[in-house]
Amino acid sequence: MQLPDGAAALRAQIVAVGTELVTGDTVDTNSAWLAGRLTDLGIDVRGHATVGDHEHELLTVLRAATTGSDVVVVTGGLGPTPDDLTRFAVARLAGVALERRPALVDDIRAYFADRGREMAETNLVQADLPAGAQVIDPVGTAPGFVLRVAGVLLVCLPGVPAEMRQMTERGVVPLLRRHGGLSATVRRTVRTAGIAESTVAERCAELFARLSRTNNTQLAFYSSRGETRVRVTARARDEPAAHALTDPIVAEVVQLLGAAVVGLDDEGVESVIARQLQQRGWTLAVAESITGGGVGARLVSVPGASEWFAGGVIAYATASKPTLAGVPERVLAEHGPVSEETAAALATGVRDRLDADAALAVVGVAGPTTQGRRRVGTVCPAVALPADVVRTRTVRLSPRSRQDLQQFSASVALDYLRRCLAAVQGG
Repeated sequence: MQLPDGAAALRAQIVAVGTELVTGDTVDTNSAWLAGRLTDLGIDVRGHATVGDHEHELLTVLRAATTGSDVVVVTGGLGPTPDDLTRFAVARLAGVALERRPALVDDIRAYFADRGREMAETNLVQADLPAGAQVIDPVGTAPGFVLRVAGVLLVCLPGVPAEMRQMTERGVVPLLRRHGGLSATVRRTVRTAGIAESTVAERCAELFARLSRTNNTQLAFYSSRGETRVRVTARARDEPAAHALTDPIVAEVVQLLGAAVVGLDDEGVESVIARQLQQRGWTLAVAESITGGGVGARLVSVPGASEWFAGGVIAYATASKPTLAGVPERVLAEHGPVSEETAAALATGVRDRLDADAALAVVGVAGPTTQGRRRVGTVCPAVALPADVVRTRTVRLSPRSRQDLQQFSASVALDYLRRCLAAVQGG
């Protein structure tokens, strides 16, 4: 991606160090966070690499990362143990020796003394930095450092996520701003539900093709938890100019996707439901089976949920449905626990028992086996509204893992509630 005036953005590579990352014992959240933060600064992140705690392999990865890059950010391998090898590999790459920094030695000793802890002498290896490196002040005992190698700015940070993030904000971001060549990147998100990713892409195909011919605005599609998100990204010299590029595109995407749009940016379907209920002055109760509390958890993530969320029940076992929500035994006997009729009875029952204005219920089959004649992936949400209005539907999800089916079912139920409330409100 280029700036509107044709100037190229800084190019960056991210290298995560740690055998635990390579083997999958630990999830690499550092690279994802760094990629987002660098992108916000207008830096073009070209790639990520993950390498184990082996000096030769790390040196090979660093050589590759510095080729064609302006900035390389390395996380991990700065601890005091024998497998912390980043400082050694960087020194070899730069062709310089490690040197012990007396000020860092004092800082490390003071860190342990302040906490009343005995310090192992091996901790002092963290004060050894490549000659010529600039120190990034530590949060714990591991300092970061910056070294220019063959014209590339090499930034090394500890792998502990909290330390890495604080040190990035306090030490790296100001350094990059002084380095120059930065711009502003704005990322906007249009969030949809109840519509397939392929359908979203199809409706936006002409817009996607048009933006593909530009260098500073991009469109991308992401699917998660039964929702599809359209990401609009633009880069410009400053934030107002970037917003001027994204905002018209966001408006166009919203127009193309219509009723499937549930919110923008951080506002998901839960926030829309909160607003719908507050506009009506209604309270909501939920009764969950297949989702096991997932619907309620998403609803209470909205600030101020206590103003409109009355509560809910998890009526998971068939026998608990009459006990917790007053589902008539005859309904269960005639239609089974996974049916629109049972979902409707759950919704009206929990609405009445919690004295709420409206209620959402969801039943379904998460697997691994069918339930009665209902196959795995069958989901039945129901919405009970005032004046004894009850609406139900049946959705058949494609095969997924049990956990995915539960998350998708929560999304299906919440989107159905959103649509039912919108219909009552006339849009």
